[in-house]
Formats: sequence, structure tokens, C-alpha cells
Amino acid sequence: MSIQGYAGKIVIVDLSNNTTEVFDSTPYAERFIGGRGLAEKLYWDLVPRDTAASDPENCLICATGPVTGFTGLAGCRWIVAGKSPIRSPEAFSYGNMGARFGAMLKSAGYDALVVKGKAERPVTLFLHDGQIEFKDASSLWGLTTFETIDDIKGDLGRNVNVLTIGPAAENGVVFATAFADGGASVSGGIGSIMGYKNLKAVAVIGDQRYQPAYPDRLKRIADYIRLIRKGTFDAPSPWAIPGLTVPEPCYGCGIGCTRQSYRGADGRRYKSFCQASMVYFSPSMSQESMPKDARLLGTRLCDAYGLDTAVLSSLIGWLMECTRQGLINEELTGLPLSAFGNAHFIEELVRKISFREGFGNILADGARKAAEYIGEKAVSASNRFVGSVTGENRDYDPRLILTTALLMATEPRKPVSQLHGISGNILISWTSWAQGLEGAFFSTEDLRKVAVRFWGGEKAMDFSTFEGKALAAKKVQDRSAVQESLVLCDVHWPMQVTAANLDDHVGNPAVESSLYSAVTGRETSEDELYLMGERIINLQRAICLCQGWGGREGDHLMDFYFTEPLQKGDVFFNPEGIMPGHNSEIITRLGCVLDRDSFEQLKSEYYLLRGWDMMTGYPTAEKLRDLDLDELIDPLQGK
Repeated sequence: MSIQGYAGKIVIVDLSNNTTEVFDSTPYAERFIGGRGLAEKLYWDLVPRDTAASDPENCLICATGPVTGFTGLAGCRWIVAGKSPIRSPEAFSYGNMGARFGAMLKSAGYDALVVKGKAERPVTLFLHDGQIEFKDASSLWGLTTFETIDDIKGDLGRNVNVLTIGPAAENGVVFATAFADGGASVSGGIGSIMGYKNLKAVAVIGDQRYQPAYPDRLKRIADYIRLIRKGTFDAPSPWAIPGLTVPEPCYGCGIGCTRQSYRGADGRRYKSFCQASMVYFSPSMSQESMPKDARLLGTRLCDAYGLDTAVLSSLIGWLMECTRQGLINEELTGLPLSAFGNAHFIEELVRKISFREGFGNILADGARKAAEYIGEKAVSASNRFVGSVTGENRDYDPRLILTTALLMATEPRKPVSQLHGISGNILISWTSWAQGLEGAFFSTEDLRKVAVRFWGGEKAMDFSTFEGKALAAKKVQDRSAVQESLVLCDVHWPMQVTAANLDDHVGNPAVESSLYSAVTGRETSEDELYLMGERIINLQRAICLCQGWGGREGDHLMDFYFTEPLQKGDVFFNPEGIMPGHNSEIITRLGCVLDRDSFEQLKSEYYLLRGWDMMTGYPTAEKLRDLDLDELIDPLQGK
């Protein structure tokens, strides 16, 4: 019998022979919650250790969580995972998506969809009425995501929900995305997996209803969430364009944030939100002076062709810097570099990368590899823009926010949810208060309470020292694993900052466990729930180690964090680099680098807290048994 809050089934589709297999999701849900945890366990069970991202044996895994489909909780989300080509060596990766597809997959009767094999020709999967159809998609190959969604809805009906890829994923661009109607995209190189499989799209529709165990408790939680989040996003959205964009919360959110949308000349709705809205933006230009049409076009093109805006933005900045230094020119690249800032440049860049045309074939592997192709000076120039080994742009810099050093070093991709868990609204809100900005409310005393309630102690908020940062990183990771397994939005969760008129401006860390209990009926304490998060983190660790991560040696950061001082403007939300230091004194981190010895000591402390071997960074057999992960012991010992 399935647990309440779940659909109860997992379906595996093999594109090589057009077969399907359905089995009970309960054993997975009981141990790994759903979402990211469910995806990791399915990956561990189904994908051979030496599989390449492009191999048919690799799996595309779409997984919902117990909160998916329940509205008013900022939680109608789902996870997409598989082995991605974006990292070297290739590694398991995952992404968190919004829009309605996840809720519809659950309504179709499935907690997860697993796609393995490779189709002989382009194919679309259609899930409906307990059936799965394999539909020829040859006519859709080469179309943009928007065109594909329009065609599929025209064929199957406007109410179907679609996950699809654009030309970038079809051509194996390592930072290709997958896109769902409603404006949701998944990064981490996940889109390429669909391209390798000749899987152009998945369409789904369903009408099954799933109920929470305690509807009245769930409603009270939703009411409480609306209360504590009220006013948190009252300031004007930084992504708004007066007279054009309007607020548009994600499907099922019930709370809202700074997300904006607008209607294009073609009648479609497009998003304007966060980093994606700034993909085509020059640091040398103010947001006001950059033509708004060009900025909006950059986001639309990335969604249409299927490119990760966080990677492309760093690549654009690097191209401009290389041009300024005379390292590249229009003759070498075939790009209209002199047209930067207008539509022609971004249209040509996106098209050449997506179709791997000319110099775009080099850029399709990311800025770091392109820089190595050009030479040492180009590699040095990339340090100003590329902040991770998977090519994403620089923000949440570990030279500024010391805790993020561990988060970035131990995750297979830029861990956005975790980075938000230690910075996000917390440090952005505190920075506004410290600068005396009008309407800012989150004080140093509030930040101290966050450190105690969520990060393990007051030392976690003293950013002049590494003390307390290992424990804070562990707590943030365990909580984030739960959050992405339920599945919850990381803009709102964990709910650490609130502008509501409460005793303070700090949220309640037990809300997630109350939510999980209300949905599933499994009464679970805060500690018990985050023990499940620790189990999920250890499972991911085992996956990465078995793929050649390298343990302690693999837990590294890009070298420039240790050699190049933090400069003014390096962090977009905190250009002056101010942080709380000893005794809550406001300090600046400008001019600071990470100390290598201190970072290695931090890793040792972190491993001990995790119950991992301090020399190798491998989970010990004892720890794995404590976490009910006995099946990981022999494979890890065989490494």
C-alpha cells in the first residue's frame, strides 16, 4: 500500500525496445522521501557505474515529492536527474523545476518517470490514462522548445503538459537545458541526456487525485506560511520593467516572490526572473542603459534553444574580456563581437553554440574549455566570470561567504538550493539592513538567531573565521536534501527570514517536518526528517565516488579563489564585501583569498562531523549502517 501524499508508482520506459515497467514507489519513498532522494536511489539501482552520459544505459529521471501538487506551500516542484556531461569527469547531476509538469506526472499516477535506452529516431513520450505512447518526433527535431510545445499541444490538446529540449540538447551542448511549458528550465547539463536519447519531449496529462493524510493540518501550515512570508517580498521586483512585466508566481505557489512575466509580440508569455533575466548584460553597463529588448531577448533565446543562462552569462562576460584584451576577434570567432549589446550579437551567439557551428562548437563545451583552447591569458580572464567547475557564473563567492566553500567543493554541480540556504534572502536581507537601506528589517541580531536555529551556533555568522562553518555546511546540506526531496522552492525554503510582525524576523526550522507529517501521515520530528536528509547526502556521495570523484582530492574549488583577492563588485548583491565578523562587528572581505591549509582543515572537520574517513573523504561502513545504507558498503569498499 502506498503512503498518503504519493501516487504510489514508478514507471521505467526503455526507448531501445519501446517497453515499460511499473512498480511500487513505497519502498523508495519510505527511505528517501521523494524528489532528489528518490532520483538518487533510482540512479544508484539502475545506472551502471562506468556509464557515460551519452550511453543508452544512462537514465533520465523525473521525480516528484510528497508536497508536489499541493498548492499554497511554494512546493509544486519536481526533480530531473541523470549523468551529465557538464563536469569532467562526468557525474550524476540534478535540477529543481517548477511549472505544472511535476504535478501532472503525479496526477497521471507516477511518483517518478525513468527513461533509459536510446530511440532509433526522435520520439515523444505521451503519458495518459495509464498508457504510454511512443510518438514519432522527427518533424519536431530542430525546432525550438516553444515551437515544440505549440505543436504537441496542437496535436494532443492544450491541457497536456510538456517537457522538451531545443537544438542545444539535440547537438550535445554540455550546458543544455530541458524546458517545461510555464517557463521552467532545468540546468546542470540535464537537457543533453534527452538529446543523447533522441527524446525530443515528454507530454503528460492526468486526473488522478491524491490526498494528504491530514488536510486540516496541511491547511493550517499553509496559512502559517502565508503569515510568516507576508511582506518579505514587498520591495519592487528588481526584474520588473515598468509598463511591460507583471508579477507571476509559479504554478501552485500560493505565496509569490519577485518573479515577473510579460507577453511578447508573438502572444506568448515569457519570464523575467533572477539570474536568467540578466544573461545578456554587461558589467560595464548599468541595468538601465542596457537595452531592455536585448536583455529580454537573451532570456527568450536561452529558453527557446535550451541553454543554461548561468553558464552562458559567464561565457559572454569572458568573451567580452578576451575581446578587450585582444585575445580573440571577429575573424577568429565568426561572431559579431562589435555588436555586443544589441540583438544581432546574442542571436548569432546562441545559434552558433546550439548548432555547434564554427567557434560555437568550442563554446558548446563551456568557457573553461574554450579558454584552454585559446591559451593561458584566456584562462586567467575566465576567472573574473566563471565561478564553478561546471562553468556557472560567479556569485555566493566563498571568499566572501566562507561556508559556501564546502558546499561548492562537495557537490557535483553549483548547489543553488544550498547556496541560498546560507545566503539567499538571509545575507541579502542583512546586507540591506547593514547598509541602512529604506525598508530593510533583518538585523544582525536576527542573523545571530538564524545562525543558532539553522546553522548550529553563533560562530557560523562570524565570517572572519572558518570556525563553525563545517557544522553549518552539514546542516545546510541535510536540510537542502530534504527540501529538494519534498520538493520545495528554495526561494522561500527554508523559511529563515520573515518580515511578518512576529517576535523576531526568524522562521521556524520545524515547519518542514510538520509539513511532511501532515501530507504523509508519518509523524516525523525535525531531527528524524533531517536524518533522512543526511541519508540522501551520503547516497549522493557514494554515487559520485563510484564514478571517480576522488574523495578528498575531488573536493576542490577553482584555484583562483586561493590566489586572487576578492574585488569590489565581484558579488552582485554585496559589491562592498561587507559581512558580520567577530562580536557582530561589520567587516569587509574585500582583498581576501581562501587559505589552502585552513580549507583543508575545514574539510577534515566536515568529514568528522559527517562520519566520513578524514584521510579519504569516504563514508565509513559504520556510518552507512547507521543511516540504513548497507547496500552502499561493498561497492565503496571495492573502490
